[in-house]
Amino acid sequence: MARAKTVYRCADCGADHPKWSGRCDACGAWNSLVEEMAASKATGGGSARRAGGTRTLAEGGSVAPTPRLRDVKGTEAARWKTGLGELDFVLGGGIVPGSMVLIGGEPGIGKSTLLLQVAALLLASGQRALYASGEESALQVKLRADRLTDSAGDVELLSETNLETILATAASRAPAVLIVDSIQTVFTADLEGAPGNVGQVRECAARLMRFAKESGTAVFVVGHVTKGGGIAGPKTLEHIVDTVLYFEGEGTLDHRLIRATKNRFGSVDEIGVFRMTQEGLTPVSNPSELFLGDRETQASGSAITALLEGTRPVLIEVQALAAKAGFGTPQRVATGYDGRRLALLLAVLDKRAGLSFAQLDVFLNVVGGVRLNEPAGDLAVAAALASSIYDRALPPNAVFVGEVGLGGEIRPVSQVDRRLAEAANLGMSRVYLAERAAPRRAPRGIDVVGVRTVTDLFARLFS
Repeated sequence: MARAKTVYRCADCGADHPKWSGRCDACGAWNSLVEEMAASKATGGGSARRAGGTRTLAEGGSVAPTPRLRDVKGTEAARWKTGLGELDFVLGGGIVPGSMVLIGGEPGIGKSTLLLQVAALLLASGQRALYASGEESALQVKLRADRLTDSAGDVELLSETNLETILATAASRAPAVLIVDSIQTVFTADLEGAPGNVGQVRECAARLMRFAKESGTAVFVVGHVTKGGGIAGPKTLEHIVDTVLYFEGEGTLDHRLIRATKNRFGSVDEIGVFRMTQEGLTPVSNPSELFLGDRETQASGSAITALLEGTRPVLIEVQALAAKAGFGTPQRVATGYDGRRLALLLAVLDKRAGLSFAQLDVFLNVVGGVRLNEPAGDLAVAAALASSIYDRALPPNAVFVGEVGLGGEIRPVSQVDRRLAEAANLGMSRVYLAERAAPRRAPRGIDVVGVRTVTDLFARLFS
């Protein structure tokens, strides 16, 4: 009996290797090669491919029609509203028929709860939804459905992991939305190997995408995440789908963020905010009020900045604490902020503003579990650090927006008008930003203060 052929496939990028090695030659990942059964190739009377890699008409190929783009006719189908305003906003206005959406996130963060709510709300609006669960039994899904405020008792449930059965059932039932929870548990009998390996995940995702495009059914797929926070499986899984959503949030907090990192039907980097309750996920229409709700206005080291998440401005609080070091080497602890960026700002404040942190522990926290990746928050971080050093509270209704350069200069950021409008809506009265970025007309009730350097800012705040 002939021995089955195997191949070593990278779990990160999906590249094939004839033998095992510690490092993937394609993407450079270490210890990512997994042994899998090689797919059987169809045999024929001759070579199916020539040296050039193309298939000729004599070998049975066919010429496909090539219409010009101006001759392609059609109208954009109306999107389906899910009833969850934050999810519709992240998707770009609703669910596009025939699209495929991949949702990833940490275990227990609420992916299955959100999709079950979507299925219930679509059913209430007259759209049929089919929920295919491969990880949980029908009883487990029913227990979750009983906790939801939106009635999910009439949602059609399929407890199956075989892809062919899922596609056949979906084709016969013709749902508007097919939910697969999760792609790592689904397998096809045409490939050897356990569910969840690279080959199975890639092939199942490709067939689900083909089914979505041919039938017009929108497909939602849940994906597991790795230790690094990326979706498990090859990177091609994210390239296949139309939209990639990531669920973010701390287990100790009651709110969740859903972020679009890829969207063929809308803008990327949009965020939606939900509050996790016992009855399910509740959309938060104004995230700024959520992040600033428990702010202590009389404490030093607290500053507000206006971030831009996609097209949505959000006001968040930055907290800094500089205390005398208890050990020989001072600590630098940053939560929600890049530690290297913090070290850069500390050096700038020491050199340009005369604030020494050499003998101080520095702790920085971005409230609400939000990650402050935008340079527009540098000015708020610098103001919070100086406030902690001087032990003087900043003005409670002040917002700080700007990038801090190595020379201590304040640089302008993009879309200042949106940030000022959000600050005005939240009752803020003063905004500190780069002098060159000051608009000619500010929103009513907003006093725009232009500053050139961090020294100029501190002189206005603490003199």
